[in-house]
Amino acid sequence: MVGVTQSVMAHKILEELNKCGITHVVWLPHSENKAMYETVLRESSMTLVPVCREGEAIPIALGLWLGGKNPVIMHQNTGFYDAGDSVRGLALDYQLPLLMLIGARGWRKSPPPTDSAAIFQEPVLDAWGIKHYLVTDEKDVQKISQAYHETQATSRPVAVLIAEEQMQ
Repeated sequence: MVGVTQSVMAHKILEELNKCGITHVVWLPHSENKAMYETVLRESSMTLVPVCREGEAIPIALGLWLGGKNPVIMHQNTGFYDAGDSVRGLALDYQLPLLMLIGARGWRKSPPPTDSAAIFQEPVLDAWGIKHYLVTDEKDVQKISQAYHETQATSRPVAVLIAEEQMQ
């Protein structure tokens, strides 16, 4: 049943990305998000652009955007930290209206997280002035479209944090 739920969630996430007109998914897929990866691969309206390191995702997304495409990047929170210089130097400094889907590894409502990747995630986003939304279940998926529209209105990146179990 867990695999079915995860696959359903992956489809719902892709439906929201389609509503936003996303053309490319720039991502470093890994074993922890197999259902999402397989769903993206089957999505004919989007092109998966794999990267070797998360730090490459933002420059690639910037190039796609300058070329008239509409990319989204997908990272784990640890990958977001790895991409920090690209986030600062490209997405923020160049005012890239970039939707970032970030897996919230270690996030949990209760008890409080003990994984530093989860503990520092929201404070880092806040420190950089990056608005963020949290998706913990299917009812929250519409926040992806909300965040996307905010990127367009503000010409700034916006993050959607997706609870780890939803990305598997």
